[in-house]
Amino acid sequence: MVRAPRVRERDVGPRALAPSWMPHSIWRMAPETFVRVAKALADPRRFEILERIGAEGGEVGCQRLCDQFPVSQATISHHLKELATAGLVVARRDGQCVYYRLIPTAMAAYVAELQRRVPTGSDRAVSV
Repeated sequence: MVRAPRVRERDVGPRALAPSWMPHSIWRMAPETFVRVAKALADPRRFEILERIGAEGGEVGCQRLCDQFPVSQATISHHLKELATAGLVVARRDGQCVYYRLIPTAMAAYVAELQRRVPTGSDRAVSV
């Protein structure tokens, strides 16, 4: 069994994207990180799981997530592993239970990078 790399909150989000002296306005997410997050969010079930974790406002146990979705525990675990690998959630093990928590700074960094890559300013002409 291949284990996903352990992701700590300090390894993702703005602190991992830029030096502390760099202004927020010029932070850049690494291209491979941006693609990894985009792929993780592209799956509808995975996105729904992320929404549930975010809606809790704290930690959510894997078993509780399994009770909320009509898929197997293995499928939920796979989705959680992908979200953790993308740096969107962080896991905490307590005995046999694993609890997941959203990393808001990672989502904020992704959204900021998406806006930087796809500007939507009103000053740009839109042709259809």
